[in-house]
Parts: sequence; C-alpha cells; structure tokens
Amino acid sequence: MDTDVQHTERDRSSAQGTDESLPEQRSRSVRIPARASGFLRRLTLRRAAGLGVVAGVLLLLLSHFVVQPFLIPSTSMEPGLQVGDRVVVNKLAYRFGSEPRRGDVVVFDGTGSFVQEAGDRNALAGLVQGTAAALGLAEPAETDFVKRVVGVGGDRVKCCGKGGRLEVNGMAIDEYYVHPDDAPSRVPFDIVVPEGTLFVLGDHRGKSRDSRDHLGDPGGGMVPLDKVIGRVDWIGWPAGRWSSLEPTMNFDSVPPGGAHG
Repeated sequence: MDTDVQHTERDRSSAQGTDESLPEQRSRSVRIPARASGFLRRLTLRRAAGLGVVAGVLLLLLSHFVVQPFLIPSTSMEPGLQVGDRVVVNKLAYRFGSEPRRGDVVVFDGTGSFVQEAGDRNALAGLVQGTAAALGLAEPAETDFVKRVVGVGGDRVKCCGKGGRLEVNGMAIDEYYVHPDDAPSRVPFDIVVPEGTLFVLGDHRGKSRDSRDHLGDPGGGMVPLDKVIGRVDWIGWPAGRWSSLEPTMNFDSVPPGGAHG
C-alpha cells in the first residue's frame, strides 16, 4: 500500500512539474514566431511597396502609349462632357495611318495654335502635375485641350449659313451635340482649313475658346495633326456617367474639300 501511495504522489508531482513548465515552453514558442512575424511584416511592406511602384510604372506606360485618363476642366464641351468627368483618350486611334475625322472629339496639345508658349514652371512641380494629370487625378496641363473636329485639311468651314447652321463644303450640318441654350456660332467666320491641320470647336460654343478665337494668331487656330494626342472614346468616371462616345454620322454626307464655291 505504501508503495502505491508513493507512486501516486510521484505521478502527481511529475504531472505538476510538467504543468509548471508549460508557461515557459509556451513563452518560448511565442517569442520565436513574434520575431518571425516582424520580419514577415517588413518583407510584406517591402513587397507591397515594390508592387505599388511596378503598378504605377505600368499605369504610366499605359497612359503614355495606349489610353490616358483626361479630367474635363471646363464647361466648353457641355452637354456631352461635364466638368469633373474623367474621359478615356484612345491614343492608338490615329497611330496606324488613320487621321481624325469630322465629328471626332479629340485631345490635343495646343502649343503653337491655342497657346503660343508654354508657361515657365518649376521642373519638379511640372513632373508631379504631369504625372497626376496622366493618371486623371489632376487637371490637364494648360496646353492640353479637348474639342470637336468640324473641319479637316482642304475643308471650307463657314458659319452661319442656311438656317443659321454651320456649313462644311457647302453642306449645312445638324449639330445635335451643341448645347441647347447656345448657337452654332455668334461670331461669323468663313475659312479654308490648311492641309495637315484641323479646325476644332467646343460643343458649348458660347463658353469655348477654340479655333475661332485664334484665327488671327500665328497658326490661325488650326491644330496640326501631329499635335493630336488621341480620340475621346469613353466617359470612365463618375460611375453614373459611364458611357461610350458614339461617333456622329452627321458629317458623313459632306463632299470632299478642295472645290470651294
């Protein structure tokens, strides 16, 4: 009997000793993963930062060569495009031999046609602003504009003709896209578009500074083809205005330019 009691007490004491050692074992087992988790956290942060840089570079490359977000800064293209819209500019639209057509909405660099000189700007500030604009996060550069093509090289564009409408090569155009409270033009003009250039107007004619306003300037307000950045194909933001810009067919029956009456 004494032997059994001794065995029982010994078993209990060894069990208690095992239990007392558990916290120490647990603390050791916790300390090791804590160090590992710190390393993993730093590794994860580095990886996330690296992925962010790669994603940013890819977005900039995509914006530079393929499609570019463009923030609409003014009311000059209402009602179709409104202030704050982010449109998607298709930079491949005119890359493979195609040229802008009458009715296309285009984004272009107005240096030399709408703006004679780019303003002086701090290089770093210009880089930051240019990067933000390329991602659609800031207003575009002061030299970038969005307008609608109404005349291409060789066209005679006149306003206002029959019924107070815009005429291209003698044909009156039904401009359904013009702001309903506006007129095709309150300033008369009659011009021939030089080859290799475009004559462009805003859809909200009374709120738009476009080719009409620069007819007497160097370049005559005509946009050289090589200054066209791309064609506006979609409204990407805000979500409630997501839609494509359907090409207008109203210029399809216009006779070719060159023979002007």
